[in-house]
Amino acid sequence: MPLTHEEKVGFVQDGLVIRRGFVPADLIARASSRVGRWFREDMAPSQIAAYTQRTFAPELSEHPDLLGLFSDSGARQLAADLLGDVQPVTTTQIQIRVPEDALPTAQPEKAMHVDGVACPHLDPDELRTFSLLVGVVLSDVSDPDGGALRYLPGGHLAMAEWFGSEWSLGITAQVPPRIATERGTPFLGAPGDVLLMHHLVPHSVRRNYTSTPRVMAYFRVSHPGHAHRRLEALRDPWLDYPPLAAVTATATTTR
Repeated sequence: MPLTHEEKVGFVQDGLVIRRGFVPADLIARASSRVGRWFREDMAPSQIAAYTQRTFAPELSEHPDLLGLFSDSGARQLAADLLGDVQPVTTTQIQIRVPEDALPTAQPEKAMHVDGVACPHLDPDELRTFSLLVGVVLSDVSDPDGGALRYLPGGHLAMAEWFGSEWSLGITAQVPPRIATERGTPFLGAPGDVLLMHHLVPHSVRRNYTSTPRVMAYFRVSHPGHAHRRLEALRDPWLDYPPLAAVTATATTTR
């Protein structure tokens, strides 16, 4: 089912859309089985920091059972409803928040940030941005203390203003001070739920104080023109979203 007008309005205002129970159970089962097996048999505890920075189960990043969560579930069409057209998605980022008492040392937290800008493991002058983050829930995330993604509703607009007026390439701060101290809203859900979040929505991740791993599959989706206008897209939040032109125009005139 395509995104409704109300969902598009919500996306313009809050920077995200959540579809509950969207991904079919068989796709979730296949992906969860592969990630669960890797977690039990192949995960190296000494590499937790590296996994957290980039991806868990890197061997599965191009596996069809993981990519199918985006390409075979209808999530790609939802992304196209927002972007108009999308670049092919060829990798999956798997993020696991491991229970705190299951590790010899604490898993690193992630402060408020926007992906691909001033990343600690990148040169500050390098941008690895995209248009839209699509997340698929692979485990129960019902407890805010279970390592849930925390996002700032409406933060995409504040970030675009900051990128346009105060920020310049090479600055190492990922967000302005007023956003860095925000706790954010926890994204809670069940296996099969889908999050579509504007790239500019700042978000963070904290420790998992529950007894079960929190598992998410993420897909970085880009408009075909994004790579040629990364800086412009940081300052104009709707540059990559032509299907939302009428919605954003209405939102601007009704403020």
